[in-house]
Amino acid sequence: MAIKPTIYKLRISLSDLNRDYYDTLNLTLAQHPSETLERMMVRTLAFCINAQESLEFSKGLSAVEEPDIWARSLDGNTTLWIDVGEPATDRIKKATRMAKVVRVYSFNTKANVWWAQGEDKIKSLSASIYQFQWQSIQALAALVQRTMDISVTITGNSAYVATEQGECEVSWSVLQDASATS
Repeated sequence: MAIKPTIYKLRISLSDLNRDYYDTLNLTLAQHPSETLERMMVRTLAFCINAQESLEFSKGLSAVEEPDIWARSLDGNTTLWIDVGEPATDRIKKATRMAKVVRVYSFNTKANVWWAQGEDKIKSLSASIYQFQWQSIQALAALVQRTMDISVTITGNSAYVATEQGECEVSWSVLQDASATS
């Protein structure tokens, strides 16, 4: 018998001071059996950083041809492709052909090695690459409960996250900004 995903319900009060975007997000996340809490929370943060009306989680790890998060236009075209983790350069290249905007959020202990090995090839692609600090992602994952009310305030390259269990700040570095080269 297959292991079923674990369901999390998050109510997020989002304040993105960078974009003057304020919203309350009611998200239901399915944590794939092979997915860590850290990865699931990076998906959540990436969703908050890119929040917009048409943004949605895809089938994720269950559908390898889809990104983790995407936005699509009314005619079905992918306008935003977001991958979480350290995807292969070929996957990023494919994403740049399929979507207008591509963003990758790396986060774990091997992110530096992944970037060092792929930087030369990835730099030629029209994709923005971000790296979360692993320790802050671990601190965020430690706050997770199955049902949560979360406050997320984004300013600069950091998100301040407050829950009933505690709070933490998650920062990220911009490894490559596709909008700066366009």
